[in-house]
Amino acid sequence: MVDSKKVILLAAFAFFLLPAVFALNVNIAGNNTDAAMINDINEPIVFNLQVTNLGPSDSFQFYNLLGFTMYPVQPVPIASGETKNVSITIYPRDGFNYNGYYIFNYFVQNSAGDKQQESLSFRVLNLQNAFDLGASEISPQSSSITIFLKNKVNFNFQDINATFSSPFFTQAQEFPLGPYEEKQFQISLNRNDFKSLLAGFYTLSASITAGGKTTGIQNSIDFSEKNILVANEVDSGFLIFTKTIEKSNEGNVVADSQTIITKNIISRLFTTLSPVPDSVERKGLLVYYTWENQIQPGDVLTITARTNWLLPLFIILFIGAVVFLVLQYSRTALTLNKRVSYLRAKGGEFALKVSVTVSARKFVERVHVVDRIPMVARLYDKFGNEKPSRVDEHTKRLEWHFDKLQPGETRVLSYIIYSKVGVLGRFALPTTKAVYEKDGKTHEAESNRSYLITEQEVRRE
Repeated sequence: MVDSKKVILLAAFAFFLLPAVFALNVNIAGNNTDAAMINDINEPIVFNLQVTNLGPSDSFQFYNLLGFTMYPVQPVPIASGETKNVSITIYPRDGFNYNGYYIFNYFVQNSAGDKQQESLSFRVLNLQNAFDLGASEISPQSSSITIFLKNKVNFNFQDINATFSSPFFTQAQEFPLGPYEEKQFQISLNRNDFKSLLAGFYTLSASITAGGKTTGIQNSIDFSEKNILVANEVDSGFLIFTKTIEKSNEGNVVADSQTIITKNIISRLFTTLSPVPDSVERKGLLVYYTWENQIQPGDVLTITARTNWLLPLFIILFIGAVVFLVLQYSRTALTLNKRVSYLRAKGGEFALKVSVTVSARKFVERVHVVDRIPMVARLYDKFGNEKPSRVDEHTKRLEWHFDKLQPGETRVLSYIIYSKVGVLGRFALPTTKAVYEKDGKTHEAESNRSYLITEQEVRRE
């Protein structure tokens, strides 16, 4: 009788031994651990495997139990001892938010239902982590900048829409980007767009759309320090002389500026400054005006010094004219000064008293003085101390004659004129003239003009 325990042991041994004897016998090579899968982009990854059938000829099914769509779906026939290239395509799974290296377990099964577990590994990452963004260093004198976008993974981006933006520029580009490929773009810069920016690091942003998914990445742009202070000085004008100094900060750091304008003690009196200087220092005959400023990038400092020489010119001309008149007066041997005053007559007539002062500054002789009265006036027959030598009523002419006059001697010639007709407004008398001899030469002198302003009077009968 057979021992029941031995039967059970033999059955168990057969149960475990048979799968080992009849198990699937294939060898798979070519696991590409460098492959990448991008979350939220429905783009598959492909593994090219070399499958060697070490058993009898058969057809083999490839599948997984993880929920990934996997190709090929149909069994792949492989003869005994044959090595066949099989492309395994794996599509992303909905809701799969894993990041990092992933072990993908799958099965190979023959037509008899025997199966063998294999694994593939690949990297899973978000779209944002698939790129590197960078830019070249620039300065205030740069006219262009080079930026780059690099694909860090083994994934083929067939169509990328990218918009690059920074305080210096905004640029949109469309391009493909293969595995580990780097694309560079040279972008022209407009210096007016960043002339007021300080040196430092500025954000470079890229908005990237690929496979219907949009993400953003950032890096920095190094705006290197440059101290560029440009000064321009312009002089203009002659009588009104203007000095204009302009200093513009074309760099990207705050520029310290010292401006000095020098004037002498005369020109400073006629100079106006804008803006007001920070300090004024006098050394000898010179005056130094100093401005201390800090000019921001992109700013312009304008200093104006305007010297008006018209005023001193007028003063010089006035003084010259006075000196000339004084000299002329000092050279004149005989002067005539004429005055007129209003008299109120008893009969209500319009009457004036005329006085002519004859002054000899030097010795003169044969002095002949001539005066005229207006045609509308009549001469009163009373005179002062000096009576005329001749009176012509027809020509309204009065004449005085003196044989000689000593230096400093003065004669006052006075007379009265009247008119029955009233005079309204300005009444002017002609000048008095004199002819005399000095040192054997004949000279002439003329008095000033005399005026009288009269108003209308009402006469009572």
